[in-house]
Amino acid sequence: MKTYSEEVGNKLNDLLEKTYDAEKGFKKAAENVDHAGLKNYFNRKAQERYDFGHELKDEIKAFGQEVDKGGSITGSAHRTWMDIKAVFSSDNEESMLEEAIRGEEASIEEYNDVLSETTLPTSTQTILMQQKNRIMEGLSSIRRLEDLN
Repeated sequence: MKTYSEEVGNKLNDLLEKTYDAEKGFKKAAENVDHAGLKNYFNRKAQERYDFGHELKDEIKAFGQEVDKGGSITGSAHRTWMDIKAVFSSDNEESMLEEAIRGEEASIEEYNDVLSETTLPTSTQTILMQQKNRIMEGLSSIRRLEDLN
């Protein structure tokens, strides 16, 4: 079995923080839209990120690394921006969709960064690929929702 480096542990903890941020962001987006389909979509994505977080935590612990707690500064700023935009935007739902698309595209890049690590154990690669694929599927769905608005 390959060794689980501290660098990999740090990258997974960074991804975990961003997963927490995405969960909170999707919850906030669900609070800021009236469209039932969008509200449902954002709530489902928040639950998905909650599940992702637990998978990542279990994987980090399984290889003897410490799990960091809390959300990142960038994520907090992103959620605050969504709040401000929700208050001032006349097209609130479109703004939330645009933000969600931007966030999902950033998530895919973050997953690609961690997946480029050559020392990842097979179990970690599998979890990350599954999560990234679900994010990509969700991105396709949200883009279809954007076309409906």
